[in-house]
Amino acid sequence: MNRTDRLYALVEELRAVAPRPRSARWLAGRFEVSTRTVERDISALQQSGVPIWAEPGRTGGYCLDKARTLPPVNLTPGEAVALAVALRQLDGTPFLADAATALRKLVTAMQAGDAAAAQELAERIHLLGKPDAAPPPTAMPRLVADALQPRRVLRIGYADRAGAVTVREIEPLGYVGSPAAHWYLVAWCRLRDGLRAFRTDRITCVTVTAEAAPPRPLRSEDLDIPPEKLRQLTLI
Repeated sequence: MNRTDRLYALVEELRAVAPRPRSARWLAGRFEVSTRTVERDISALQQSGVPIWAEPGRTGGYCLDKARTLPPVNLTPGEAVALAVALRQLDGTPFLADAATALRKLVTAMQAGDAAAAQELAERIHLLGKPDAAPPPTAMPRLVADALQPRRVLRIGYADRAGAVTVREIEPLGYVGSPAAHWYLVAWCRLRDGLRAFRTDRITCVTVTAEAAPPRPLRSEDLDIPPEKLRQLTLI
């Protein structure tokens, strides 16, 4: 069994017995490899976002959160590669890291043969431009990208066009942007006592405070953008 097939089989084995654990020794015997190989495979799955954790003790082992994983996904190799190509358009957006994790989860959950075919197809696709070994200079800070989820007041440093930095406390409300333009964090600014759009590449530092942000609506008409230029995101 090659490593790709084994990673898939490990996830399915843990899913089948969840929430009960499987020890590294048991898994090593099941897949005819060493316990060290199992530990490396589990570590690779954890780093790719698969929710696996270790339970200590004599009857412990590795457990999988079944509620947070997908059964085998019927993506075709072409669909998986199309998602990977689309992912390359997300540099500088709030969603780059989450999209990469989601793609890894989907590929891990694919049928083993389809995942291998997708990898082979991907190796035939070449993109123009520099390799993305390092984040681009305007990569969005993770705390900015995740600003809407904790529902906390943020303290940010924000540079104006001249480079002068002010410190502000803001209540994040949404994002506005497109792959071909700058992205803005829309928030209630306590310094200006009003709604403001903060260009994310001008946010110089971010601190998440312990204060919960009060609920505020964000309507399209509040954004002061012509309706024909604005489209609200939908998932379907």
